[in-house]
Amino acid sequence: MPSALPDGEPVPADGALPAHALAGAGDRPLGFYLHVPYCATRCGYCDFNTYTATELRGSGGVLASRDAYADILADEVRLARKVLGDDPREVRTVFVGGGTPTLLAAGDLVRMLRAIREEFGLAPDAEITTEANPETVDPAYLTALREGGFNRISFGMQSARPHVLKILDRTHTPGRPEACVAQARAAGFEHVNLDLIYGTPGESDDDWRASLDAAVGAGPDHVSAYALIVEEGTGLARRIRRGEVPMTDDDVHADRYLIAEERLSEAGFAWYEVSNWATSEAARCLHNELYWRGADWWGAGPGAHSHVGGVRWWNVKHPGAYAAALAAGRSPGAGRELLTDEDRRVERIMLELRLRDGVPLSLLREEGRAASRRALADGLLQHGPYEDGRAVLTLRGRLLADAVVRDLVD
Repeated sequence: MPSALPDGEPVPADGALPAHALAGAGDRPLGFYLHVPYCATRCGYCDFNTYTATELRGSGGVLASRDAYADILADEVRLARKVLGDDPREVRTVFVGGGTPTLLAAGDLVRMLRAIREEFGLAPDAEITTEANPETVDPAYLTALREGGFNRISFGMQSARPHVLKILDRTHTPGRPEACVAQARAAGFEHVNLDLIYGTPGESDDDWRASLDAAVGAGPDHVSAYALIVEEGTGLARRIRRGEVPMTDDDVHADRYLIAEERLSEAGFAWYEVSNWATSEAARCLHNELYWRGADWWGAGPGAHSHVGGVRWWNVKHPGAYAAALAAGRSPGAGRELLTDEDRRVERIMLELRLRDGVPLSLLREEGRAASRRALADGLLQHGPYEDGRAVLTLRGRLLADAVVRDLVD
């Protein structure tokens, strides 16, 4: 089941933000994340806030139904307009994630986007992305999305090997994600991403190379590759605990990352964040860059997280409770925290160090500066950028990014 929400102070019933959160908003980009919490089945490794039909049965009736969801989410977009008041910003990015957004009709996703356009307006060059399960789309569906304003799509591929997909409980057939890339291009999508996972129990180096080759051969302009994290409470964690499948160790993850870097670089992809590669600057995921650079975004939907001007909040998790709050005219926020200057400094280091541009050394305190000099000597940071006042990870540093971050935030 999904992981628990963090603790925090209560969110006002009307969702109001402190005045300081809106100060200077015009200087920051604004994005929207729209969460669709439905899945046909639950993957064994997933602890996202998602629900199958069985899990929702008897727990909210029409309030939790897929058919009503687009209109319910549009209510939160209208709430966002009230909370942000006369904020003049047009929305720079929209990202529809889940769950499986493409379990909804294409028209539902377009209606959700329309609500943002009507309430806020979209920047002329706005990036509009949806995640998609390869088995839930066809050419007509993709064409409807493109005509409705979506210009970027991200397909969950995970692996090209059937036995690896089986361990992950992925339901699509090998080859289907690659076919979807071609169909998305034919529908007019400018940017297409494929998501991959490495380190699945039973996956070999050759399996991983085959997945990379299949992904590159499909012709996307963006690839995301994530190490499998086995979260407590998931089906895969239970299988590992029972000894049914082995746990993959960190050395294997490191080897697979190096294979990914080599193969993707050869194919013309360049890393711009530790787990993300793009064929050009235009192909980067601008929405994720909002997160990594601490900009403003409103997360709409059950369990979605938001951040505006140093205030972070999160919604109630269950679709029924979410819908009931909005129907009653209340914010669906479950809790929030007001970030201090120190919180924001630490988060900048944690997130921006993962980027190709790195993080300014001026953000580091004395202990962090000393740690950065050690990291430089150990080959974890690049010399040229360091001399220019930035901490930028080397390839070896990317393998140890979490450890480097822990040292630099001291």
